[in-house]
Amino acid sequence: MSPDFEDYRSQFPVIKKYVYLNHAAISAPSLRAAEAFSNISNQFSYYGIKGYDGWMKRVEEVRGLFAGLINAHPAEIAFVGNTSEGLGYVAEGIRWMEGDEVLIPVPEFPSNVYPWLNLERKGVKTTFIRRCNGRFRVNDIEKAISPKVRLISVSYVDFMFGFRCDLEAIGDLCRRKGILLCVDAIQGLGIIPLDVKKCGIHFLATGGYKWLMSAMGIGGLYISSEAKEIIHPVFVGWKSMLKDEDFFGIEFDVKPNALGFEPGNMNIAGICALGAAIELIDEVGINNIRERVFAINNLFLEGLQKRNFQIVTSMDRDDRSGILSFLPHSDPNPLYSYLTTKNILVALRNNIIRISPHFYNNERDIENFMNALDDYSG
Repeated sequence: MSPDFEDYRSQFPVIKKYVYLNHAAISAPSLRAAEAFSNISNQFSYYGIKGYDGWMKRVEEVRGLFAGLINAHPAEIAFVGNTSEGLGYVAEGIRWMEGDEVLIPVPEFPSNVYPWLNLERKGVKTTFIRRCNGRFRVNDIEKAISPKVRLISVSYVDFMFGFRCDLEAIGDLCRRKGILLCVDAIQGLGIIPLDVKKCGIHFLATGGYKWLMSAMGIGGLYISSEAKEIIHPVFVGWKSMLKDEDFFGIEFDVKPNALGFEPGNMNIAGICALGAAIELIDEVGINNIRERVFAINNLFLEGLQKRNFQIVTSMDRDDRSGILSFLPHSDPNPLYSYLTTKNILVALRNNIIRISPHFYNNERDIENFMNALDDYSG
């Protein structure tokens, strides 16, 4: 049974002032997530270390929530600050051999480029697969594979055009070729279901502040139990070790799973906000969220096509995500500025207007957006 999405609008006070269509950039978190964040700050202020045991219990609960979202085991999840940090841990932690090769599609968001280029000092080559209007297919990857390719790293969803790649097919290719698969999931996780086991993903990194509608400065890193023997933490600390936290001696024995990638004190407030955000997603239902966002974007598509705007996002169900991008009739900068003055928040990326609604957006938001387009005289 589909939830009443209107009931959730009150959870997002940003709607009181804005038509918020910019979740592919930064989401305004729900009241639940914001309250979870502030509660930790208040507890720390009033009680100090007294709340520590309770915080650690909640950390493990949230670890389980994140694992459940992607069908992983909690021991395969480490909390990181952001996607770049997670991908960097993967890039630097793998035991590379000189001459190894990494494949990535381009153009690409820099988070999934720089960590691999940084490996050139170790003799690791980065090879690019060219996208066409944001798209690439499994055949494009297969053609680019050489005997030296060790890892393929892809974004689940392209940040500009909104193309969603076929992770199952890519994972199957990687299995057949004996290649590691790494995924930047930040533009899909939260509205599109993702099963790391079904897709054969070895590593996944994401931040919490986009479609997950959580806080900045917190994200998740998945390290498959199947890949734990080929990767080692770049940074280690007291929390990386197998010994109990109260053991303050020196015994270098790193945890043999993703938890070894958490070296010290953590962003407790951010983790709690992430937990509240995932609980909200689970409550609404990830499949319900996907269908709701697709339905909203269908209405945006209809209105934009009626006004003869060029749509640059594929709306094929197998390709689509929560992003809908289009080209204005003229210089996009004045239109973007005009929409902002009307408190309609979208993104401008390389002369493309990008719309990215979430499940709590509704028909009134679409109407306000279309009215603004009709009133614009640029």
